[in-house]
Amino acid sequence: MSAQGTPKGSVKDGERRGLMFVLSSPSGAGKTTLSRMLLEKMPGMKLSVSVTTRAMRPGEVDGKDYRFIDKTTFEGMAKKGELLEFATVFDHHYGTPRKPVEDALSSGEDVLFDIDWQGTQQLREKARDDVVSVFILPPSAADLEKRLHTRAQDSDAVIAGRMSRAGHELSHWAEYDYVVINRDVDVAYSEVAIILKAERFKRERQTGLSAFVRDLQNQLVK
Repeated sequence: MSAQGTPKGSVKDGERRGLMFVLSSPSGAGKTTLSRMLLEKMPGMKLSVSVTTRAMRPGEVDGKDYRFIDKTTFEGMAKKGELLEFATVFDHHYGTPRKPVEDALSSGEDVLFDIDWQGTQQLREKARDDVVSVFILPPSAADLEKRLHTRAQDSDAVIAGRMSRAGHELSHWAEYDYVVINRDVDVAYSEVAIILKAERFKRERQTGLSAFVRDLQNQLVK
């Protein structure tokens, strides 16, 4: 794999359009952990840094985990069309700035999205051919609740709300291209990585392929 993330076997370094790789799941099902593993282990991938109006959590870094902005700034970006997608979750606004994503795709980089089903729908409406979506399922409701308590980030009331919301989020699983059940995080990562690698090799994403094949045909008919 090249430094720009072009898979070995591609036509030429840089001659691949990047893709938007979406991971969604109910809170606590593991998408954030899987996202972190992809960024650490898969060259050629960058994280889409969302803007949000919620408060920064312990350990988060502004500009790395999210860009933390106020409501007025967020609404201005949405009105100007500067967001590819945006949604309201637990009374906080989240959105994806357009320009950094478009620049990355044009340069052959893949962009990873850790967003919910609402954001995924909006991405599909605006850039269907560039989007690959994966829904992460927990192995059981009991396991999901246990993971939420283990994180120790939320009160019991907030966890109850997340469990209730999970049922609604699960109803959108069939809208995704792929579904992975996160019984074991290492196995789930391997499955997600296989999906990404296969999607990188899709014919329509290898932008130099037509010229390569024409040149190969010319060599063969001499």
